[in-house]
Amino acid sequence: MERLIGNGMAPGTEVVPASEAAGRVTSAPVYARLSAPVHDMCALDGIALDAKLTRGAGAAGPVFLDRGQFAPVSTGGPVPEGCNAVIPIEEVFEASGGPEGAVGGDATGSAAGGAAGSAAGGVAGRGSVDRGSDGKGLGGRGSADRVRLFKAAEPWQNIRRLGEDINAGDMILPSFSKLSPAALGVMYASGVKEIQVVKRPVVGIIPAGGGPTRAVPGAGAPDATELNSTVFSAMLREWGAETVTFPVVKDDTAALTEALVAALAQCDAVILNASPPAGGEGCSADAIRNVGEVLYHGLAIKPGKPAVLGYSGVKPVLGVPGYPVSGIIVVEQIMRPIVEYLCAGQSSGHSYVDAILSRAVASMRDYKEFVRVRIGHVNDRLIATPLNRGSGLISSFMKADGILEVPQDAEGYETGDKVNVRLLSHGAGYMNNLVAIGSHDPLLDEISELLRLKFGHVSLVSANAGSMAGLVAVRRGEAHLAGTHLLDEKSGRYNEPFIKKIIPRGKVRLVECVNRVQGFIIPKGNPLGICGVRDLQRGGLRFVNRQTGSGSRVLFDYLCATAGVDPTVLDGYYREEYTHTSVAAQVAAGTADAGLGIFSAARMFGLDFVPVCEEQYDLLIPDHSWDNPLMRMLMVVLKSDEFRAKLDAMGGYVVANPGAVRGEW
Repeated sequence: MERLIGNGMAPGTEVVPASEAAGRVTSAPVYARLSAPVHDMCALDGIALDAKLTRGAGAAGPVFLDRGQFAPVSTGGPVPEGCNAVIPIEEVFEASGGPEGAVGGDATGSAAGGAAGSAAGGVAGRGSVDRGSDGKGLGGRGSADRVRLFKAAEPWQNIRRLGEDINAGDMILPSFSKLSPAALGVMYASGVKEIQVVKRPVVGIIPAGGGPTRAVPGAGAPDATELNSTVFSAMLREWGAETVTFPVVKDDTAALTEALVAALAQCDAVILNASPPAGGEGCSADAIRNVGEVLYHGLAIKPGKPAVLGYSGVKPVLGVPGYPVSGIIVVEQIMRPIVEYLCAGQSSGHSYVDAILSRAVASMRDYKEFVRVRIGHVNDRLIATPLNRGSGLISSFMKADGILEVPQDAEGYETGDKVNVRLLSHGAGYMNNLVAIGSHDPLLDEISELLRLKFGHVSLVSANAGSMAGLVAVRRGEAHLAGTHLLDEKSGRYNEPFIKKIIPRGKVRLVECVNRVQGFIIPKGNPLGICGVRDLQRGGLRFVNRQTGSGSRVLFDYLCATAGVDPTVLDGYYREEYTHTSVAAQVAAGTADAGLGIFSAARMFGLDFVPVCEEQYDLLIPDHSWDNPLMRMLMVVLKSDEFRAKLDAMGGYVVANPGAVRGEW
């Protein structure tokens, strides 16, 4: 195999429509063209409004709203302009209908005490807010002009945010990934219409022998050459190849050479299928020498010893013995790895493994729940990390390594619980997953891509939980590494003060990755003239923030403190996103006027950028992962010219000595 690869044998590529790509394998990374959802979307039927209008609502006293202060909405519909929350119809009461119950129900429950009214109850009388004649949304005949609410709304509740699932520019699949039905759904949702895939190799089968290729009816057993060709063709198709079976030729060197030349002209590999009992392997070897080179004539396997392996150009040629069992063994042992290499494919199937849960999973007793998880082998344990669980987040299913089934009578699992996970593929591919929990940066996806290109099916599995959560995961032994960029306000140093505080017992290394530019991501042309933190205080300016515990959130709070700005009064301070690309997506969509993020995310969306500082983005690696072969591979990638080239293309990074150890504790 190595000799063939060294001779230049490699998977081919082609571009196919996404609608025809099921089961194919990507030959290049696939990037989202659109965000999904493409706009802020209502998560349920109800009314949309500005959450500020509900302040003060409680069981002791409702808030009253008139038509014009709210808008009826349906599940999946766009969020009306000026609204930032959706209240479910079950919590909306008619203002003048007395205590009969919730609007839109079955007119049986009491609304005494406000929202404590029966979930089944509802006002059936005049003026009630209802679901409309189509049963899908509020409004229509009988809609109320005045409603009362007994519960204050939180900003952005019951709203699926723009880019919640996918952001334009995100890498949604790396190279050499099989395109499942779920993946095709992601392609469609993100605007990808064509995909570059690995070309299915075409394997030619040349039956050799002097007899007929088909059995004469009633004459007994079928001809062995036809039997072999049929079996080999089925095996090859199962492994992902396409096949062409040529007419039978005589067992002599001249005839085999002529047939081999014709087959090589249209195939990526060829099998010469000799006929029993004489075999004809000598003629096969001579024919291969006439068109190329013989690597091996005779293999140390039984049955199958007489086999011949050679190549012509970059195309392998395999001469197999005529007896069916010998032929099957040789094709299985020799041609299968060649086909799988040319297909860049992996086996699929299901089995179960025990794993340690890295994050608590809450569930309701009413349902048996299926939670998608990523799996990694960390510190001699399998670690299962739950993915986003929203019913609309199809990308989580595509990324999953397995399914955690939560029984109906359980309320979930706690962090550290031992759980049984159903794998979504045969084998232990998850053993090639490097688990990274911590700060988000698009460069992690590019590192994963380079790992796959250099070392095969090795992946960097990233959970964007924030720098602080990454340090905690490393302390618990639940991650191979954590991306971190935590700024200590007192010392002005990055990461080290937090490591010593959160991981006092040490046994970790802080490894240099990059310095990167942080700043304000703003619309093209900077229409609001944003130059610094103080400009965010302008009335009407909408800010989008990062989640609590992220390094960017720590940095923003520090910038505000330095500038004398109270961040909590900013419109959007509590509006949190988990990635830099999510922040950029909100600004690009016009739902925010500014957000703190990295330059590469702004460039990805064609936005302007106001630089604030250059920060230190490092990788924290525990001792138990340091000598892991996968970690050695990651260090090779960090120090590679390809990694530097990727960062140059993305922009906003300064690379000094990636992979160097800054400190050990």
